[in-house]
Amino acid sequence: MKKCFNLVTILVLAVFMLSANVQAQEKFAHVNMDELLRQMPERQEAEEELEEYTRYLEQQFTSMQNELQTKYQEYLDDADEYSQLIRQSKERELNELQERIQRFQETAQQDLMEKEDELLRPVVNKARNAVETVAEDNGYSYVFDSGGGSLIYSDPGDNIMPLVKEELGLE
Repeated sequence: MKKCFNLVTILVLAVFMLSANVQAQEKFAHVNMDELLRQMPERQEAEEELEEYTRYLEQQFTSMQNELQTKYQEYLDDADEYSQLIRQSKERELNELQERIQRFQETAQQDLMEKEDELLRPVVNKARNAVETVAEDNGYSYVFDSGGGSLIYSDPGDNIMPLVKEELGLE
């Protein structure tokens, strides 16, 4: 019985020491991703390309607005001379042009966001891959973004999502 008690005590101590050793090996680190990205030359290049694309879209928008303004002014100047049929036709043309400008503006905003994502995604991925490489090479278990407070890297572990969902009765 005494041997069994000693064996259990030794096993408990071994498990406790192993658990403490594993916890002691976990290393945490942080990096400010915003600052890192600002220092990358690729980001500056992407931002310059995005600014150029923005100027192009603004020029197109201004051109369309100028066309509308010119046609509207012509309509106002000659409105008294138009027959009812011509007046309705000119008004319809102005309304269609106004709607086209609104659609262009909405589409341009969405297109600009997609262009930004297209240009910046490779830069962000490059930075994230560098963080992961440094973390793995230096034995860090977790790396946090000190600028945004989010987890950037963690070593692969058990995904407890199924267990949590079961606990909540979601499955």
